[in-house]
Amino acid sequence: MSRVGKKPIPIPAKTKVTVSNGMVTVQGEKGKLERPLHPDVELKIEGDEITVVPVVERRKITAVQGLVRSLVANMVTGVSTGFKRVLEVNGIGYKAELNGQTLNLTLGFSHPVDFPLPQGITAEVDKKNNITLEGIDNELLGQTAASIRALRPPEPYKGKGIKYAEERIIRKAGKTGA
Repeated sequence: MSRVGKKPIPIPAKTKVTVSNGMVTVQGEKGKLERPLHPDVELKIEGDEITVVPVVERRKITAVQGLVRSLVANMVTGVSTGFKRVLEVNGIGYKAELNGQTLNLTLGFSHPVDFPLPQGITAEVDKKNNITLEGIDNELLGQTAASIRALRPPEPYKGKGIKYAEERIIRKAGKTGA
């Protein structure tokens, strides 16, 4: 039994949720998101709460119920408050600059790396080389942050590279002379 799937999703004020033709549309202060709905579950909108109900009670469908509930809850949170992800660029000579919708990164390669930000994602770079990504789509935001981190993941000896702000790099001891 899915415990996550049974929890109702509260709808904040100024947020509108509609279901039609197998598509869920959530509209709020920050924007509008759409997603196809899985055919094995239904959404019931009652007052200011959404409940995800399985069409047939089966083990696999209850797993889908929890997934759909989480996805719809992320859509509601995204259009009402938005999501934020912070990346840190660590290393001597490593830097990040924002040029329009392109993130220009100097990461110790022989060439600078230009990373175009997808539609719906905004970025800010502060003086300490922290990149703050913001957007309403949690899935797109996470994928963008992972793609930027994959350009130069942190290495375990000095911690140089791009890491998430909340990530902890486990350091290794360097070579010792005998």
